[in-house]
Amino acid sequence: MREFLIIIGAWGLMFNAPVRTVLGDSIFHITIPCLFVKCPSHQSRPPFACDPSNGMTENLPFCQVSLHIRDRVKDLIGRLTLQEKIRSLVDNAAPVERLGIKGYEWWSEALHGISDFGPGTKFGGEFPGATSFPQVILTAASFNASLWEAIGRVVSDEARAMYNGGLAGLTYWSPNVNIFRDPRWGRGQETPGEDPFVAARYAVSYVRGLQGTAAGNRLKVAACCKHYTAYDLESWNGIDRFHFNARV
Repeated sequence: MREFLIIIGAWGLMFNAPVRTVLGDSIFHITIPCLFVKCPSHQSRPPFACDPSNGMTENLPFCQVSLHIRDRVKDLIGRLTLQEKIRSLVDNAAPVERLGIKGYEWWSEALHGISDFGPGTKFGGEFPGATSFPQVILTAASFNASLWEAIGRVVSDEARAMYNGGLAGLTYWSPNVNIFRDPRWGRGQETPGEDPFVAARYAVSYVRGLQGTAAGNRLKVAACCKHYTAYDLESWNGIDRFHFNARV
């Protein structure tokens, strides 16, 4: 029996609610990151799911805020077909129109400020750019955990503003917590450095700043620490990280 941890969709602000299901001879531990977001009344972007203006979803259990989040997630999982689940395993999750769920682009970057490198964020109009803080390896050298968290708060403030303006999502592939073991890697400036203790403290502080500390398991934005072990090879002599068979 094989086991996998997978993420289904990104329809608004994240809730972490794992559900265990079996498909064939494999066990999937499925995390549904979000169902809907309560946004400020002045925001110009409707929620990705459970839109109050959509009458077809108002009676669906996964849209009922009075229910426990685990019950809502279980209901949603039960309604998705296998094909819909699979199509949600990529960064550009497909819409599920029959359930009133819109498509969502997972991939946005915020290592030291909101970036438009990922397709989920676009600068323009009222948002021509965002604050760019020093590269992480320099900030980490301050050994100032309160500073790391404060930077995260500023970054997530700007992220929410851009979300409200319709130019960004709510999920960010940050921070990079790979241990910087060899300068030939080429991406060491993204990391807190070579010391695992410092990297751990930095990750906790920056993620707390990004996600906030609100009660009720609601996140300001959702951080995603990266990368998996042995997943940080870029492109070297025709080999990339998506096809390299790492033996660790």
